[in-house]
Amino acid sequence: MTDVDATVEARLDRGLAALEIPVDAEQRRRLLALVGLLHKWNRAYNLTAVRAPEEMVSRHLLDSAAVLPFVEGPTLLDVGSGPGLPGLVLAILRPTLAVTLLDSNGKKVRFQRQAVMELGLTNVTPVQARVEAFQPPAGGYAQVISRAFSSLGDFVALTLPLVAPAGEWLAMKGPAVDDELAGLPEQVGVAARHDLAVPFASGSRPLVVLRHRASVEACP
Repeated sequence: MTDVDATVEARLDRGLAALEIPVDAEQRRRLLALVGLLHKWNRAYNLTAVRAPEEMVSRHLLDSAAVLPFVEGPTLLDVGSGPGLPGLVLAILRPTLAVTLLDSNGKKVRFQRQAVMELGLTNVTPVQARVEAFQPPAGGYAQVISRAFSSLGDFVALTLPLVAPAGEWLAMKGPAVDDELAGLPEQVGVAARHDLAVPFASGSRPLVVLRHRASVEACP
């Protein structure tokens, strides 16, 4: 094992422990293999601006894992998934979750497919399409998540036809999220707001949970 490998493993183990996310040996192997694949493909295809494997652990894997307590499924659509984040991480951590990865970038979807194959994931479906042209399954998705897909208003407006009537949006945003709330479609409201603590990251990761306004108003 190289020093880099040891650092990656130690950072992943410490980060998952801090998030209080238990993993078995196979889940841990898959997460480490995902870091290896990202690092390998990134050199040729520029999938992410993060170059160092240990930084990929904190800024990609642990950032994605931090939202796990709010993922209920049973179906999850990851919009603008890029190299499969957070969808691949969530699929590894919750094998009963049916995850669809949606992105229009061919090289990133090719990476998703390679990762699904090499990691042996049977609960992930990569799709190359623009969100406007994507046809959801009957009834829509229980949850739609986005980690870095446009503004909050655009994210919700573009995915309105994809969310089940009783479903919800999980928007992983940056510090300027409050400025984007005014751009929400009138039929959608904020159900909850969480500031996630991501291990080895400065500040917090805002998570905004959105629902159809009728569902929000029905909540006690």
